[in-house]
Amino acid sequence: MPPSISPSVSRSTTRADSLNARTTYERIAFLYDFLDAPYEIAWKRPLRRRVFEGLQGAILDAGVGTGCNFAAYPPGVKASGCDASSAMLERARARAAKYAQPVELRCSDLTRLDWPDDTFDGIVATFVFACIEDHEQAAALSELRRVCKPNGEIRIVDYRLSPRRLVRTRQKLMSAWLNGTFAATYTPKTEDYFDAAGLDVIDETFIRSDVLKMIRLRPRG
Repeated sequence: MPPSISPSVSRSTTRADSLNARTTYERIAFLYDFLDAPYEIAWKRPLRRRVFEGLQGAILDAGVGTGCNFAAYPPGVKASGCDASSAMLERARARAAKYAQPVELRCSDLTRLDWPDDTFDGIVATFVFACIEDHEQAAALSELRRVCKPNGEIRIVDYRLSPRRLVRTRQKLMSAWLNGTFAATYTPKTEDYFDAAGLDVIDETFIRSDVLKMIRLRPRG
């Protein structure tokens, strides 16, 4: 399905915004693992298994990037991954081949997923919705709901601004780097669109201090 367009946003502006993250990752794909390595080694890697814990059957790694989640997939799952950046997917395919990780990878935008309805038992999006423009959040969430089985589960992991003054100040100072390098933000408004997308919250938990939240969702009805 195409991205939803707010009446107050011109079609040309929407198209430019929607390409922002994709063009950013096309540009930095060859450097991504190097740029992200300090965070991956320090704290991301240990959290990834927790994010996928308990998922079974067919799973979708939405916004798979260079495949950093591969090692965290539970044994026996039928894994698929998608990303809007073909350059990032090339890195993911190389990683999958290196580690003999069976995963179907497709170049597919989250607002127009290339799978039929009710395909997946579990869907995970790590550090993805922080890169999606506000006016496309509802469309992306609706697509995740569409391809998720009625009794399936969607897990979204992203940054949040800390209520602690010193941490919040540091995050604000880092915002320019996060946005300029990764087209991401510490203040995604994803929760605002759950209801419109037909998703109900099962649980929400901070999995790293008060700056990284995992939200578990289920298709409504």
